[in-house]
Amino acid sequence: MRALLTRNDDAVSPVFLQSRFWADFKSLAAWGYARYDVRLDGSDSAPFALSVLVRSLGLGLSFAYVPHGPDVAVAESDRGSLLVTLAESLHADLPGSCAFIRFDPAWYEPETLDSSARPYRPGFGAPLRKASDVQPPDSVALAIDRSDDELLAGMKPKWRYNVKLADKKGVTVASEGASGLPDFYALYETTAERDKIAIHPRSYYQRLFSLEPTNPAEPRPDLRLWMARYEGRALAAIITVFYRGEATYLYGASSDEHRNLMPAYALQWAAIRAAREAGCVSYDFYGIPPVDDPDHPMSGLYRFKTGFGGQVRHYAGAWDYVLRPFAYHGWRLAEQLRLFWHKSVRKRLG
Repeated sequence: MRALLTRNDDAVSPVFLQSRFWADFKSLAAWGYARYDVRLDGSDSAPFALSVLVRSLGLGLSFAYVPHGPDVAVAESDRGSLLVTLAESLHADLPGSCAFIRFDPAWYEPETLDSSARPYRPGFGAPLRKASDVQPPDSVALAIDRSDDELLAGMKPKWRYNVKLADKKGVTVASEGASGLPDFYALYETTAERDKIAIHPRSYYQRLFSLEPTNPAEPRPDLRLWMARYEGRALAAIITVFYRGEATYLYGASSDEHRNLMPAYALQWAAIRAAREAGCVSYDFYGIPPVDDPDHPMSGLYRFKTGFGGQVRHYAGAWDYVLRPFAYHGWRLAEQLRLFWHKSVRKRLG
């Protein structure tokens, strides 16, 4: 199998992270990109779009990153060879400074085991190497092309109760757009301090909402900032995107006040219903721990997101195709040390 790549900046993908909009957004933060139409020679599959981001590593090196791509249906046994084929074809078109290509494919396996068991996750053999994950390797997606009663019936009883409680107690939810960013970011800073997580600067979210699409053939991503308020005070907020039939919950933040009013449940319910009205058939909660483990530091996130119903998805995660072995090994060591510092040492130090 050969991959025939044709440069096409206006190629259209059904996946938000493969969109021209997302590539343009990343280009505002020192990323370059190239977009292609890809045809697999000798295959019956239709041509597909591929978006490849490129960023400098310093010291005259760079790397390429393919977020949630390729988006093409192939047998599980052929997925690894397809990534290798794409990497070999991309190599000639990438800068000579490129040390490796990091794939983060959109292929996933649905939950087939008990949630407390080790999940089955797709993987690949040599020459691909497992890398540090960029996108969440586990998620839960809810089918929303159903009535309110059917959606509520699919939730855990406590979730149905909390959705109704928030409304009964006077929590209001509205899509505020960019005008809500000051309150959103204040809540996000509170969340980051409470959960000991790193967040982007406020300008990151301002750029996200101010960016105008540049590909006329591509549907405009419907970005929304949802705010839950009580007596005018911002209690919690989320940012969602609706794109080509799928809604994704991207970011969330909350106050330490009035958590008993369940604003987080009201937010998700409002966003789910709006996504359905916008024509989406799926709502991706985007990122959970791999299993329902009470000892996991983010176990509450697993319970919250899966409580709305939906199907747990286990992705392959990030995999590298190495182009310059010596430079790659040096970079991987530095990357692992950096991740250890941020995820272990710095978090423990607060």
